[in-house]
Amino acid sequence: MLTKRGDRAKLGAALLLAGSLFTACLKPEEFPAEPVIEYQAFEQFGDSASFIISFTDGDGDIGLDPSDNDPPFDTASLYYHNLFLEMDTVRNGVWGNVGFAIPLHYRIPRITPTGQNKALEGEIAVALTPWPIVQTAQPPWDTVRFTARIYDRSLNESNSVTSEVIKVID
Repeated sequence: MLTKRGDRAKLGAALLLAGSLFTACLKPEEFPAEPVIEYQAFEQFGDSASFIISFTDGDGDIGLDPSDNDPPFDTASLYYHNLFLEMDTVRNGVWGNVGFAIPLHYRIPRITPTGQNKALEGEIAVALTPWPIVQTAQPPWDTVRFTARIYDRSLNESNSVTSEVIKVID
């Protein structure tokens, strides 16, 4: 039993120090500098759909501002867009890319983390409107899958992820 005022202060200081050491040992989450994505879901609702991925990025440089138009992000560059979707269909048991005249390329808005730890993690949902993209859900368009990849501002390419087989609801 602690009876002296000084002993209580020492105990309090020791507990405070132990708590500080414990929290100092907790490291912030660390991710690689290259973005890493995981497929989460594909949701269809009426005339639209949503393709959802999660991501991590160790240096937090995901996304572009609308004003990011100078090289390498100019309109003639591959890096003008930073999210790329490809749609495949199956025909005679073989998957093949649709190859739209206007590709499914998007710009993720800039996400700027605050604080010392710049690592990012989150979800990105791509709205696909109209859905189905091809306005007939007749074979070969009734069964599709999507593949996605992203780039960060350092031009690091993520891994590619592919959705499950999607039965188009028309």
